[in-house]
Amino acid sequence: MNTTSESRAGRASLMVAHCAGMVDLVALPVWVGVLIGGYGLDPQQAGGLATLFLVGAVCASLFVAPRSARLPARATAAGGFAVAALAFGAVGFVDGYAAMAVLHVAAGLAAATALSVTHATIGGSGNPHRLFAIVGFALGVFGILFMGGVPKIVAALGAPALFWSFAGIMAFAACVAALGFPTSRASSTGTPRIAGKLPRAVWLAALGVSCMALVQAMIFAFVERIGAERGFDTAAVAGVLIALGFANLLPAPLAAFLQKRVNPRAVLVCGPVVQAVLALLMTQSQAFLPYAVGAMFFAAVMIFTHTFAFGLLAALDPSGRAVGATPAMLMIGAAIGPILGGTVVKLSGYASLGLAAAGIAACAVACFLPSRADRAVLSHS
Repeated sequence: MNTTSESRAGRASLMVAHCAGMVDLVALPVWVGVLIGGYGLDPQQAGGLATLFLVGAVCASLFVAPRSARLPARATAAGGFAVAALAFGAVGFVDGYAAMAVLHVAAGLAAATALSVTHATIGGSGNPHRLFAIVGFALGVFGILFMGGVPKIVAALGAPALFWSFAGIMAFAACVAALGFPTSRASSTGTPRIAGKLPRAVWLAALGVSCMALVQAMIFAFVERIGAERGFDTAAVAGVLIALGFANLLPAPLAAFLQKRVNPRAVLVCGPVVQAVLALLMTQSQAFLPYAVGAMFFAAVMIFTHTFAFGLLAALDPSGRAVGATPAMLMIGAAIGPILGGTVVKLSGYASLGLAAAGIAACAVACFLPSRADRAVLSHS
């Protein structure tokens, strides 16, 4: 079946592919928590495995993004998710750290290959900002289902069930991609996708997104562990994670509504500041309410801000290379986050995470404040 990014089947496939490829954004707290609580790893080791998945994702995205226009999108997406399903399924059957590490890398390589062509396809649509908001909303719904179901499955069947759940998600995405992934990535506006030197604003925006992704992964990976370390009730912490999923339904539709109403650069500058404030709420307070508020809206800030960043990058780079490299932008920061966070926790405790996040957020703000010449480019995008 021939589909495009403007058809219902094509959009549905892109929504599923985005959810599967971005599973780390939803699952990281449970992922790291299961590795620590279920497999007996220390925070640094658990963060290291998540980092290896993300390192594989970065490598795949950097390789695939420049070639995405020449790859068979449907076969690449379906094949990538299928291999990721096999790798995650195998993790559930091994115990050795080395074997788990290799399989995490393989899963990251495969999933990000599929995700890169997904984002390149979204970037080639008629309205990349709006379509990215749509798939972002789908990710919010997916987060609710994941947090509401997978922890219960893990509690009933044991730690390996987490990786079997990941395998099922990837297998489903592979089937959907094989049936309905868009076969045409040409923009409906007819704008030619011309490759050339990337503008300085693109590199700055990409670096800023990576900094935000680093903060996101560094803090979000330990949300559940912070609650446990503070002695908060386990059910209450689980409730926060479920509420977080509902909060994640808001930013994508809001970003779509505000597309023509706010300056993208203003959103990009404010996003890291809000992200740092929420990180400090979670890590510095010993009370449950500030922790809960920070945790509930933490991922939503990244989703909202990145929707504007995605639309901006699609406008600045018609070739699609920048948006095709979205997984690399997100995951090059996210790859460092879990192991950096685990190392900070091991050396200085959970409170130090918030201070580190504030410093990195300041770097993101600096990246999103380009020179006057680049501001002119941004304001006309």
